[in-house]
Amino acid sequence: MGRVTERRKVVRIRDGAVSSRPDTLVTEEPLEIRLNGRPLAITMRTPGDDFALAAGFLVSEGVLATAADLQTVVYCAGATADGANTYNVVDVRTAPGVAVPDITLERNVYTTSSCGLCGKASLDAVRTTARHPIADTPPLRVEPGLLSSLPDRLRAAQRVFDRTGGLHAAALFDENGELLDVREDVGRHNAVDKLVGRALQSGHLPLSRMILMVSGRASFELAQKAVMAGIPMLAAVSAPSSLAVDLAAETGLTLVGFLRGSSMNVYAGEDRIALRAAAARG
Repeated sequence: MGRVTERRKVVRIRDGAVSSRPDTLVTEEPLEIRLNGRPLAITMRTPGDDFALAAGFLVSEGVLATAADLQTVVYCAGATADGANTYNVVDVRTAPGVAVPDITLERNVYTTSSCGLCGKASLDAVRTTARHPIADTPPLRVEPGLLSSLPDRLRAAQRVFDRTGGLHAAALFDENGELLDVREDVGRHNAVDKLVGRALQSGHLPLSRMILMVSGRASFELAQKAVMAGIPMLAAVSAPSSLAVDLAAETGLTLVGFLRGSSMNVYAGEDRIALRAAAARG
């Protein structure tokens, strides 16, 4: 399988001094996801946790909802013309009886490391296909102080970022602030898919009492993935998009942006945050 990092020669210029040295870069390679033997999507990702990535992607597509829906995930042997295995093609087999989308040439999705499901998803599509409605999840109340601690804890867990400076990260925390899982990837949506896919494989979906913390902005794709996995709260260190806020408001997702130090903006679902207690202390 592919490596997470690679070495490349770089010319460094520091205060007018020029030197040559190897630099560590994050690996980016394509992953083709096949569904029951038929090509479905290609995403640019950092190799590693490929089976979880594929499973998580299919959760966001509404194909998989529980571990029982997933039969197998395997690398495709003979992925190249000469029969070599590139470890860049995986085939997901669903359990008998699981409904799958109509896969056509028009349906196939190419997702870049910054895109997710561009042009495909809509508010109505997510609302009608979500199998773990957030409105049905148990009550969750989180102190602002707990949220404020999450970015630093996520950053401290980014081991590959320390070596490359080129990876996004996503983490799952429980309502008490315990870090349960963290994944890194060149694509922010891939990092979330890896988290969700690992949870599905271990039988933990829906993630109904979890907080999803991401290292970048809160795009529509990330809000969509949170909703499809039954995650009630999404927090990001940067800004959300307008469509992400619309989706959060319609589905009941708590959406927090610009989470930096003790400051944050709550764009939707503020009922899950103990605002009165915070105001009283202020």
